[in-house]
Amino acid sequence: MKQCFSVILFLVFSYSCFAQNSEDQAESYYKKAEFKKAEFIYKNLLKEKPLNSNYIYKLVDIYQQLEQYNDAETILKQRLSISRNPELVVALGYNFQLKDSIITANKLYDEAIAFVDDKPNYIYIIAKKFEDYSLSDQAIRLYEKGKILTPDRNYSIQLARIYGDQGNVEQMFVNYIDYIHYKPNTLNNVKRSISDFISENKDSENNSYLRRLLLKKIQQNPEAYWYEMLSWLYVQEKAYNKSFIQEKALYKRNPESLDRLIELAVTAQKDNDDDTSKSIFNYILENTQDPSTALTAHQYILEIDTKNADDKMLKQIDDTYNNLLKEFGKSELTLPLQLAYGKFLAFNQKDTEAATTFLKKSLTLNVSKFQEAKVKLLLADILVLQEKFNEALIFYSQIQANLKNSTIAQEARFKVAKTSYYKGDFDWAESQLKILKSSTSQLIANDALDLKLLISDNKYEDSTQTALKYYAKADLFAFQNKTDDAILLLDKILEEHKGESITDQALYQQAKLYEKKKQYTKAEANYQNIIKDYGEDILVDDTLYYLAELYNNFLAKPEEAKLLYEKIIFEHQDSIYFIEARKKFRMLRGDSIN
Repeated sequence: MKQCFSVILFLVFSYSCFAQNSEDQAESYYKKAEFKKAEFIYKNLLKEKPLNSNYIYKLVDIYQQLEQYNDAETILKQRLSISRNPELVVALGYNFQLKDSIITANKLYDEAIAFVDDKPNYIYIIAKKFEDYSLSDQAIRLYEKGKILTPDRNYSIQLARIYGDQGNVEQMFVNYIDYIHYKPNTLNNVKRSISDFISENKDSENNSYLRRLLLKKIQQNPEAYWYEMLSWLYVQEKAYNKSFIQEKALYKRNPESLDRLIELAVTAQKDNDDDTSKSIFNYILENTQDPSTALTAHQYILEIDTKNADDKMLKQIDDTYNNLLKEFGKSELTLPLQLAYGKFLAFNQKDTEAATTFLKKSLTLNVSKFQEAKVKLLLADILVLQEKFNEALIFYSQIQANLKNSTIAQEARFKVAKTSYYKGDFDWAESQLKILKSSTSQLIANDALDLKLLISDNKYEDSTQTALKYYAKADLFAFQNKTDDAILLLDKILEEHKGESITDQALYQQAKLYEKKKQYTKAEANYQNIIKDYGEDILVDDTLYYLAELYNNFLAKPEEAKLLYEKIIFEHQDSIYFIEARKKFRMLRGDSIN
């Protein structure tokens, strides 16, 4: 008896495996568009399991791909004669539509939609089938009907997605807004969904429509999430001052955390809206009781003030630093402020001795290994500033040894390479940069690769490596804030080594320095020379992008900018600037959808 049972089990198992293998084979043929082979297997499978809906739909789709619409109709009608399944009704309607029998198709679609009058639980299932066939108008009708039949359910997210696919942005926004009201915790998901429809251009049709919707919601029902959404919209438009107004309103409703305001202030500062950033940080200072938050705000304000300070202003900033250090004390808690002051003394006040003395006192505090490494990293940078390269290398090497494989250790290794490069020791620099190409920090890895390519592309140009040494020295001048000296030395390269492989690098670096000095016309000329003479070299996409930015943001030449963004889109699809270029091109073209 047991033996007989075992045989039965074996046969059942064998058949199951055979059926599964057949289905896998059919699916493989289907995906490869070998429809005749797939048809043969699915027909046999359907004979074994005549009610299997997957086999039915596959066969129907295969017949439609082969334009054998009558065969598809036969299968569907046979199945519908057993049970009037609304999904199959939709499939039959679509088959008639493919045969251009639109009247019959619409009758079947109406039948499927009417099915939910008695069985509203089928709304999602039938609507999904309409969507599978890209019958978006019918899906919309069904979901709109669902709002009446099942008012306790919400179909806004489905409607928003369909309207978005149709390009009906207004109705998409309406439904996303409705969904936020239904489920406020989905706000961030909705932001991601609509971000492609919003641009930096506040006057675009989409931006204007969303803004009106949100302002209306705030008037009717001033919930926090409407303020948050409007603030987000203003950030996309880079209207940080308007976002600040919304964030203040949010903070007054819930004054427990200033994190959102800090985030906005930092974003504005990174985007060079210093006035708004400073206003936000001052507001934070007025409202915080937390010493750490206050220190962060003070530090950012000082950084903003330092940017364009004259000698008188630098003296005031110095006094502010000292007053803050007296108020908050010198401890491990104020180490970020101490580091900022040390950097200020060295790079802005040009007082490297005072900076070094000050920072060495920071090392005597009860600081962690990582905090100690940050101080040593800055001390080493100051030694590079003084061109005391060997002493700097000792500090960088200590950091590498003490915190192996950490991000700060990788940063120290990069600075070892950069310092060796400044010294003219290109072989050692290159060996360190090869290691850093696989750094866990993408920024360090990218910087390492750029510097390695610069060295490897130019160190063999001549045996004395004169041009590369000049370039490294100009790079050092730039690091030392000796911008004019750097520009003059790059001029020397362009005059004495014209036509060598380093020429485009020199033009590019000089253009960036001209931009720093706000000499935009000179920067423009350099960029144009690179495009004209080195249009096939590695820097061309960088040059196109930054010249476009120059035209767009400083030289009031939007049409020229648009042409350059377009050139990146069509000729440099692998560029890291591709996405930004496409976004800004569409904005300048006036597209309603970004």
